[in-house]
Parts: sequence; C-alpha cells; structure tokens
Amino acid sequence: MEKKLTGKDYLYIGSMLFGLFFGAGNLIFPVHMGQEAGANVWPAIIGFLITGIGLPFLGIIAIGISGENGLFDLASRVNRGYGYFFTVLLYLVIGPFFALPRLAATSFEIGLTPFIPDSQTTLALAIFSIAFFFLAWWFSRNPSKLLDYVGKFLNPLFLLLLAILIIMAFVKPMAGIQEIAVQKAYQGNAFFVGFQNGYNTLDVLASLAFGIIVVNTLKTRGVTKKSTITTDMFKSGAVSILLMGIIYSFLSLMGTMSVGQFAISANGGIALAQIAHYYLGTAGSIILALIVIVACLKTSIGLITAFSETFAELFPQLSYRKLIAVVAILPCIFANVGLTSIIAYSIPVLMFLYPLAMILVFLGVCGPLFKNHSIVYQVVTIFTFIPALIDGINNSPLKETDFAKGIISFGKNYLPFFNLGMGWVVPALIGFILGLILFAIKRNKKQVA
Repeated sequence: MEKKLTGKDYLYIGSMLFGLFFGAGNLIFPVHMGQEAGANVWPAIIGFLITGIGLPFLGIIAIGISGENGLFDLASRVNRGYGYFFTVLLYLVIGPFFALPRLAATSFEIGLTPFIPDSQTTLALAIFSIAFFFLAWWFSRNPSKLLDYVGKFLNPLFLLLLAILIIMAFVKPMAGIQEIAVQKAYQGNAFFVGFQNGYNTLDVLASLAFGIIVVNTLKTRGVTKKSTITTDMFKSGAVSILLMGIIYSFLSLMGTMSVGQFAISANGGIALAQIAHYYLGTAGSIILALIVIVACLKTSIGLITAFSETFAELFPQLSYRKLIAVVAILPCIFANVGLTSIIAYSIPVLMFLYPLAMILVFLGVCGPLFKNHSIVYQVVTIFTFIPALIDGINNSPLKETDFAKGIISFGKNYLPFFNLGMGWVVPALIGFILGLILFAIKRNKKQVA
C-alpha cells in the first residue's frame, strides 16, 4: 500500500533539499548583486529569483515528471552519447572542478580570513581545505543518512545563525535602498543582469543532480507510485524554494544597504564579512564563520554524494567508496587557487552549460505534450547548443583571438538578445516549434501506416 507522507515529512525533505542547494554561491552572489544594483535592486532580485529558484524548482519537477532515474536518463532522450557528454560535464562543473572548490574557498575567505594574518593565508587555506573535505567525505560515506545530516541538523542550525545576522541588518539598516547609486551594468538591464547572476548559484545544474536524491529519499519512506512521487516532489520543492526566495531577497537588500558604509567589494564574501563585523564585531565574525561553514559543508556532502552515486552507475567499474575519495581530494587541491579566480574560471563554462540545462528542464516538464519523442529533444538541443557555445566563448579569455572575434561578431549580428547573454533563447524557441512540427509529421505517418 502506498504510504502517504505527513506535513512533517514534507518539511524535513524540503529542508534537506534547501540545505543541499544553499551553499557558497547562494550566500555571496545575492549580496554582491545588491551592492552593484543599488536602487535598482528589486528588478535584479526578480531576475535572480527566476534562475535562482524558479528554474531549479522546475528541474526537480522535471525529474519527477519524467519518471527517469536521474539526469543521465533524461539527457539520453537526445541520444545516449549526448547523455554521457552532458551528464559528465555537468557533474564535473558542480563537482570537483568548480562548485566543490568554491564551497571550501568561500568558507575560508568569509569565515576564517578575518582571524588569520595575511602572511599565513596560503598555509591556512591548505589546512582548512583538507579538514573541510575530510568532513564532507566522512558524512558522504553513508548517503542513506543524508536526510538526518542535512534536513534535521545542519540546515536548521544554518537558518538560526543566518536569521541573527539578517535581523540585525534590518533592525539597524546602514542606508536606505533608494539612496544607493546604481552601477553601470544595472542602469538599463537590471532584470536581465540579475537573471544571469542566477546562473552563478549553479542551482539549475544542481537540481538535475539532486532530483534523484529526493526521489530515492521518497522511496525509502515508502512512496513508490510515479504520480505520487511527482506530487510529493512538488510539495517538498515548494518548501525549499519559499525559503530560498525569502533569504535571497534579504541578502540582496543587505548588500544594497551595506554600500552606505562600505565600498563595493570584489565579491560577496568580503561584503558579508564586513556586514557581520559591523553589526556584531568579533562575535559577528564568529557567527558568520559558522553560517558559511555549515552552509557550504552541507552542500558539499550533497554534491559528493550525487556525483559519486551517478558515476558509479555510469561507470560500474568505479565503486562509490573510491569515487567519494577522489571527488573529495580533487577539489581540496583546486580550492587553493582562491575564490575570485574560481568564479572567473567558471563563468564561460556556465554561460555554455546553463542554456542546455534550462532547455532540458523545460522539455522534461512539458514532455508529456509530445510523448517525450526524441526528435523534439534533438532539434531543440541542436538549435541551443551553438548559441550557448558562442555565449561561452564571449565570456572567456579566448574572445580576444581573431577566430573568436569572428564567432562573436556572428552572435552580435544574428542572435537577438545576444548582448544580454540570452542569444540562445530565440534559436531554442525556433527549435522547439520545428521539433513539434516534425513530431506531428512522424505521428501522422505512423497513424496512416
């Protein structure tokens, strides 16, 4: 008999999902965006929330609606080769190459840098990285306990600590929002800049990875029917996105108000450290250290678990135990290049990968309309792939080469919204319409036959 979850179950699973999502980028990018957006912070917040919570929510729902066992099966609806390509690339980005190193670097820069002399920063970061990823590896050894680790303990602790800082910022604001100058990038297109800033959270990518964790959690609690799994994922996801939306808005507004006392920082991590120290002195720095370390540790546990479970399925010769060791060691090394460098290196990859993830989410959600026929997935992916690649090149160091300049010139001249970083949207829409037409033709031929 199908088990019916209680409200408490939805709260715990939603808390787990929020805890998995809310890590490094979720803390630092809204704050920095708020500083730069100034008086235009609200349009920027709305754009940020679309890619920061709306699309990740759809990603979770897409896994539930698709009835697939995870990202690989969903991406393989294009074809099996693309399934391997997209799954491996996405997990490398949200795993050892970008997201995981960023989690440790953010924890260190925000939480511990204020207490460490500049001359000892390099050594301290190396020691901290080892300790951080040892803990993440330790908790990842038993993925069935993830709900207890994250949903029932680490996430409530994180929310309690963060609430202290947010309340202080709004009880005694540093400045009025309308008083803060708007930086150039946000003067005319605050909504679209906020939309792109949402890419940096990596949450659409993570939603495709974490979706299977939620499915498995529901199954362990006795939910097995496909329609019930989809419904329960929707309810649990709603808890998660509500929390995320509220906190993103507060963090952005905190960032805007902080410009009343501080110059715009190089990244949101520095700004958060300044805000915490301003309100609570050394105690504030200690609370912030706890906030960021707990936030980043819980997300690291989820990413290591999701990465290792997926790669163990894709490549059966690799055991889960060996994978969690490797995926803890590699980011431990990469974390030592520093937070600002990690962010800079990740941007071109995200500009390429995010559109492909978004169209996969979209197709997964509306797939029943065209019976998930591969022709629609294939055409939309082809039409999105090239513009996304051009966007990636336009945001990379390669853009100064003659070859890249020619490609970028094509994008500027022929792709609508290219200058907004949205050059893929119109081609993807054309691909979707064409895919539906080809699907209808194939279906009619089959009926006639």
